[in-house]
Amino acid sequence: MPELPEVETVRLGLNQTTLSRQIEGGEVLLPRTIAYPETPTSFLAAIAGQEFVEWQRRGKYLLAQLSDRSWLGVHLRMTGRLLWLDRSTPVHKHTRVRLFSGNKELRFDDQRTFGQMWWVPPQTQVENIVTGLKHLGIEPFDPEFTPDYLAEKLSKSDRPIKNALLDQEIVAGIGNIYADEALFLSNIHPQHKSRQLSPAQVTALH
Repeated sequence: MPELPEVETVRLGLNQTTLSRQIEGGEVLLPRTIAYPETPTSFLAAIAGQEFVEWQRRGKYLLAQLSDRSWLGVHLRMTGRLLWLDRSTPVHKHTRVRLFSGNKELRFDDQRTFGQMWWVPPQTQVENIVTGLKHLGIEPFDPEFTPDYLAEKLSKSDRPIKNALLDQEIVAGIGNIYADEALFLSNIHPQHKSRQLSPAQVTALH
């Protein structure tokens, strides 16, 4: 599953390749990939003619601001990939959405089909459409992510510490790989109860 660092790498790549490129049309090969609006036809009609202005990231969500001040939201979930390809590149069996721009396309491949895309209308709060954003905690590199913040959150939980780290409401962007790495480096067993961590363990984990 792509986690915060991988999604950030995708964001950086998209900002290097897609900005100022106009979406001329597209194709939705798996309708349920589109979470909003209700139909793939409405989705494609809404973004047609718009240019990519900037790609942002929140947790594991990618958010592209479009030229009419609407937004394109993407969550890669477990196996999603955003690829900037020549349109002549053969379509893969796991290709779910294609957005065309001249001789290029932004292609969303997703083997497990859990990924989603949203269009957010102008002058609409992104969180009102991409509702998962409402529940995200702060990110690991946010200045507010301090040992005290982490200790306060963990002190309320009887869950195993790994489960707590995977809770996106506590820390946004962490998945299995980075939770395992953090616990290994801080010498904490994944099943250790969160509220039973010592201050020294919380500091090491942070």
